[in-house]
Amino acid sequence: MNVIIVTACPSGMATSFLAARRLEQAARRRDWEPLIDMRSQFERELVLSDAQLAAAELVIVAASPMTSAGLERFVGKRVHVAPIEEALPDPAAFLANAEARARVLEAKDIADVAATVSTTAGGAASAAGGDVAHKPSIVAVTACPTGVAHTFMAAEALSEAGRALGYPTRVETQGSVGAQDALTEQEIAAAEVVILACDIEVDPTRFAGKRVWRTSTGTALKKPRDTIEQALEGAEVESATAAGGQGSQQKGEKRGPYKHLLTGVSFMLPMVVAGGLMIALSFMFGINASEEKNSLAAALMQIGAKSAFELMIPMLAGYIAYSIADRPGITPGMIGGLLASTLDAGFLGGIIAGFLAGYSALGLSRFVKLPQSIESLKPILIIPLVASMVTGLVMIYVVGTPVAGLMATLTEFLESMGSANAVLLGILLGAMMCFDLGGPVNKAAYAFGVGLLASETYAPMAAIMAAGMVPALGMGLASFIARAKFAEPEREAGKASFILGLCFISEGAIPFAAKDPLRVIPACMVGGAVTGALSMLIGAKLLAPHGGLFVLLIPNAINVPLMYLGAIVAGTLVTGIGYALIKKGAQQVETAAAT
Repeated sequence: MNVIIVTACPSGMATSFLAARRLEQAARRRDWEPLIDMRSQFERELVLSDAQLAAAELVIVAASPMTSAGLERFVGKRVHVAPIEEALPDPAAFLANAEARARVLEAKDIADVAATVSTTAGGAASAAGGDVAHKPSIVAVTACPTGVAHTFMAAEALSEAGRALGYPTRVETQGSVGAQDALTEQEIAAAEVVILACDIEVDPTRFAGKRVWRTSTGTALKKPRDTIEQALEGAEVESATAAGGQGSQQKGEKRGPYKHLLTGVSFMLPMVVAGGLMIALSFMFGINASEEKNSLAAALMQIGAKSAFELMIPMLAGYIAYSIADRPGITPGMIGGLLASTLDAGFLGGIIAGFLAGYSALGLSRFVKLPQSIESLKPILIIPLVASMVTGLVMIYVVGTPVAGLMATLTEFLESMGSANAVLLGILLGAMMCFDLGGPVNKAAYAFGVGLLASETYAPMAAIMAAGMVPALGMGLASFIARAKFAEPEREAGKASFILGLCFISEGAIPFAAKDPLRVIPACMVGGAVTGALSMLIGAKLLAPHGGLFVLLIPNAINVPLMYLGAIVAGTLVTGIGYALIKKGAQQVETAAAT
C-alpha cells in the first residue's frame, strides 16, 4: 500500500526526525511503500506531485501543532491525524490504529480535525500534569554562540518538557539565521514566566516587568524539566533598568565575562566564515593568483582577507562591549578593536579592547549623573566620546605594544613548533572539544581557534573542527556496529547523531552522554584527542571555522583534504569501536523532555 507519512514539530529537529524514521521502518515492516514528509526548523514542506498524491491510499499525519502539517493537500484522501507524541512510543501500533481509523478528509473538516487533535493532545497533557487551562504559560528564548545546534535542541527540549508537564510553552530561537518563531507581545504579556536559555546576550528589554529566569542552553537541553520548575519557583521580576544590563543579576545564570566573550564570538563568526571561504575561493585560481591585479582572484582576496578579516577584531570587540553596556558600548568597542588590529595586538587585544570599552561605557552610564536637560546626550555623545577616548588611549599607550609582542610570540611559536609540540597541542584541543559537548570547555577551545584565524594561523582551527565532529560520528558508528547493545530508540538517535556529526554538531552525542557519561565522555575524548593530534601532525590548515565535512567540497578550504578526512575517520573509529566494546547492554536514551 502506498502511504504518505507527515511528521511536523516546528520547534524540534530531533522529534520530527525520530518520528519520521521510526514510522518509516514500521511501515516497511508492514510491506507498505511510505513517502516521508519530515518538517522541522531545517526541513520544509515536501512538494508532492499529482501522481504521488493520486497513488497514495492512506495519509498519516503526526504533527504538533496540526496547523504545521499542510492538511489542505490531502483533501479527498483517506487521512488519519494525531499528535506527534502518540507516534513515538509504539510506531507499529500507531500505524495499525491509523489504518483502522482513517477517514476521507473534506475541506470543510480541516479546521475541526486540527482543533480536535489539539484538544486531545491537551487532554493528554492534563492527565499527566494537571489542567492545562489553569496552568501558567511559559515563553522562552534560546541562543548559543554559533546558533546551530544548542539553540534548536534546547528549544525542542523546553517545548517537550513544557508539554509533558502541562504548561503551554512557546520558544523563540535566535540562531545564526536570526530570530525564528518570534514571540508576540500578546504571548509575552500573558506569560507567567520568561526563560532566557542563552549563552550570548540577547535584548531583554521587551521582557521588562516580567518574571525572568536566566540559564544556559546546555542546562535547558540536559535538564529541561528542572529548568522549567526552577523558573516557575525562582524567577524574579526584571525591571527596565535590569533588562538593559544594569540591574541585579538573576539566580539562574550569571552574566559575566565568559558570556560577554561568547557574545562577541557569536557576532564575529559569520564574518570569519565568509572571509575564510572567500580566501579559499581565491586559491582556486592558484595560490599566488591573487597577486595579479584586477583579476577575479584578487577581488576575492580583497573581499575576504582585506575586508572581512579586517572587520573580525572590531566586530569581536564591539559586541563584547555591547554585551556589557548595551548599544552605548558598540562604538568604543569597535574603535578599540580596530586599534587592536592596526597595532597588531590580534584577537587578544580585541578581547581586551571589548572589555575595556564595555565597562567604561557601563561605568559612565551608571555613575555619571547629569542635569536632566542634557541627560539625553549621554548615549549619543558623552558615552561614545569619553569611552572611545579612554579605550583608544589605553590601547595605544598601555595595551597595544605588549599584547602585540605576545601575539607575535604566540604566532611564531605555533608556526614553528615541531611535530611533538604540535601533536600535544592537537591532543589538548581535541580532548577539550569532546569533554562537555558544547559546554564551556568546548567553547573555550573553539573561541581560541577562531581568534587565531585573525592572525592567519589556521592549523589549530583544523584540529578543533575535526575533533568536534568525532563524538556525534562515534556514537552513530557505535550504535551501528553493536546494534544488540543499543535499544531501538538509541539506534534511531545514533542515525541522527551521525548526520549531525557530519555537520560539525557535536551535540548529537548529548543523548548518549546524558545516559552513560562515565563511558561516553572518555570514549569521545580519546577519539577527539587522536583526531586532533593527527590533524596537527599532518599540518592541516582550515580557512573556515564551521561547516563540517561539507567544507571539503570547497577547493582549498583545507590544504590536505584526504589526510584530514583520514584523521576524522581515525578518531571516529576509536570512539565508535571503543564505546561499542565498553557499553553495557541496551539502555533507553532519554528523550528531550526527560529529567
